[in-house]
Amino acid sequence: MKKSIVKVTTAVFLLSQLLSMGGGFPDGRVSAAAAAPSSAKPAATVMTDNLFKYGLKKDVELPVTLTAGGLSYTLEKIMIFDFKSKEAVGLRKTYGYGEESGLLLNPQYMVWTKFTVKNNSNKLFDTLNGGEKWVLQFQGLNPLEPVYRLAKMNDKSAVNRMRLNPGEQLSSYQAYMFKGDFNYFRINLYFNGAFAEKYIVEDN
Repeated sequence: MKKSIVKVTTAVFLLSQLLSMGGGFPDGRVSAAAAAPSSAKPAATVMTDNLFKYGLKKDVELPVTLTAGGLSYTLEKIMIFDFKSKEAVGLRKTYGYGEESGLLLNPQYMVWTKFTVKNNSNKLFDTLNGGEKWVLQFQGLNPLEPVYRLAKMNDKSAVNRMRLNPGEQLSSYQAYMFKGDFNYFRINLYFNGAFAEKYIVEDN
């Protein structure tokens, strides 16, 4: 009788130790403690802008979509770099941008954007027909100046000229130059006789 008590006590002790260590049962079943993950890795944060670096506090998170006249423009990412920074110099070398845009001399900043444009209208979308259809602004009537490069039509690496038939869309990157202060951040969209605007950072 004494031996039986010792055997039972020993078995209970071993089982309790196994479960406390997060192990399994003898028949292969896993305890709840063992099945539960010890820690969960947080999801990686995707950086869509560095507006905060220039004193711009967002009222709306990216991506932001505007639609006018059947054309939709989605700004997915925007990064501002001091014009002489290694990031800006690297972009100019990689994509063959010049040191100045057509209208802006001695720029202070280079702005790099990722976007998607969709032509849901029944008209041709062509940047040669009426120029830019979207305008990005940080200050007054001083828009960001688009920077063009020698590239194929609808280049997905960094655009030059764009042309989309009804039903077509394009995702690409676009560079701008800017000189001035950062008071707000607004996007205007013009197409097919219609207009839309959206503030990402309100004018204070």
